[in-house]
Amino acid sequence: MRVDLLIRHAAQVVTPQGRSPARGAAMGVLQIIPDGAVAIQDGRIAAVGPTSEVEAQIAEAAEIFDARGQAVVPGFVDPHTHLIWAGDRVVEFELRLRGATYLEILQAGGGILSTVRATRAASREQLTAETRSRLDQMLQHGTTTAEAKTGYGLEWEAERRLLDVLHDLNGVHPLDLVPTFLGAHAIPEEYRGDPEAYVERVIEDMLPRLAAQRYPAAGPWCPPWADGRAAWFCDVFCERGAFDLDQTRRILETAKGLGFGLKVHADEFEPSLGAVPLAVSLGATSVDHLVSTPPEHLALLARSATVGVVLPGTSFGLATGHYAPGRQLIDAGGALALATDLNPGTSWCESMGMMVALATRYMKLTPAEALTAATLNAACAIGLGHEIGTLEPGKQADLVILDAPDYRYLAYRYGVNLVHTVVKRGKIVVREGHLTY
Repeated sequence: MRVDLLIRHAAQVVTPQGRSPARGAAMGVLQIIPDGAVAIQDGRIAAVGPTSEVEAQIAEAAEIFDARGQAVVPGFVDPHTHLIWAGDRVVEFELRLRGATYLEILQAGGGILSTVRATRAASREQLTAETRSRLDQMLQHGTTTAEAKTGYGLEWEAERRLLDVLHDLNGVHPLDLVPTFLGAHAIPEEYRGDPEAYVERVIEDMLPRLAAQRYPAAGPWCPPWADGRAAWFCDVFCERGAFDLDQTRRILETAKGLGFGLKVHADEFEPSLGAVPLAVSLGATSVDHLVSTPPEHLALLARSATVGVVLPGTSFGLATGHYAPGRQLIDAGGALALATDLNPGTSWCESMGMMVALATRYMKLTPAEALTAATLNAACAIGLGHEIGTLEPGKQADLVILDAPDYRYLAYRYGVNLVHTVVKRGKIVVREGHLTY
């Protein structure tokens, strides 16, 4: 066998396994290969195992990477980001430190609406440059695939412009993006007196236009699974001050009828709105946040096929002291994924490694569970568990080489970037912490 890249003599090659989300106790089961190797051909994994066994299969390797003293893990998958925006909310950050709540700021016209104003005013060039900078940071921190939501336009032309930028970047940047339409992120200021009119606009105008919108696969880094859809998923922020349960149901049912996968922001602040049972009943791919989810709804989620996505960076960013019950969801047999919630208001953090560190401390996940949540289960939360999220023959060759001998350092050390090298579709795109693509 001739291969393009051979990574050999890794202190550990560590990966979950499978194409479906790991559930319950299975989240803590990893394949750990000392003195491990990964062989890559044509952008896919050709072999994984002990170095001696993998090398015995190889006649020639175009490039050899010696990973002595380093652990190799799958590329991180970030299944919940608000990646594209303009401006910042540093003033609101200080207001929160002085006691203002997130919902108070939103109801006063700040929060999401502040970012909407800045994003609508930004040029396409500005949005592209700022978003690409964030993508570079994510890639350098080991994220190789991410979901990317719209939601800072809140009217069709602005939302479409955000999708234009995301699809452009998907063709020229190594980090693969899965677009999600979040037109139901907040009630825009022009509809403040008539939120139902905006809900109808989303249902009757924006979603049908979105379903008809197509983007040709173009660019050297366009994902091989790109199929022209403007967005893979539709998401709704179901929360007091945003969209109520009935509005959420109507939007999601319309989106499902048009062929979109479903996601829901649920129980970030207020419990018992019923977003989790709604998401499960509609077959949502994921339900996200879950900070205030009541026990009976958590048990329902654990029994379902829907992945629970938890966002410890948001709780940390808001300094609430309240974190989603990740431990309880796993113990109930559920499938849990981790994400950054990258956004300008509550979690401006591009590092999935930081999410692993927070989840082990404040949600009581083990390092193995946290790695599974940041790779395989995160991939399943965006419909790509068959392609990415593990190091197994046939899967896309997305992996991270750590500047550490043990994968548990991801949880053990924090506040530093432990990513040494990133391989995306078999090509080294970060080497010794520096971008090379």
